[in-house]
Amino acid sequence: MRKLLNTLYITSENACLSLEGETVCVEIQRQKTGQFPLHTLENIICFTYGGATPALMGACARRGINLAFYSPYGKFLCRVKGENQGNVLLRKQQYRISDQENASCLIARNLILGKVFNCRWSIDRTVRDHGMRVDTE
Repeated sequence: MRKLLNTLYITSENACLSLEGETVCVEIQRQKTGQFPLHTLENIICFTYGGATPALMGACARRGINLAFYSPYGKFLCRVKGENQGNVLLRKQQYRISDQENASCLIARNLILGKVFNCRWSIDRTVRDHGMRVDTE
């Protein structure tokens, strides 16, 4: 089981992040103020100029943990992200299909049918759940 939406926010302006074993160590003025295990994190957001050590950045990249840096006033500075997870062969096939009119029209038709089906389902649900408040005719 994987826990979702675990984000570590660092809001102290003079905090510095480092890697200590398998944990993120937060230091403020050379004193350790917090330590958090990497395996429970999905994102680390830093509102500080102190930064992070290259060892921590590499560990986050290997584990797929997004590491983003902002100024103390919220201006985006940079982001560290690991390898792209994607299928190159799938993307190439999608580009090939986009050049073929018959194949792309078939896909577009199926998308439109899905949208119409979802709209109809949404209308039916609204009439069923809120029939007294909605003009059903």
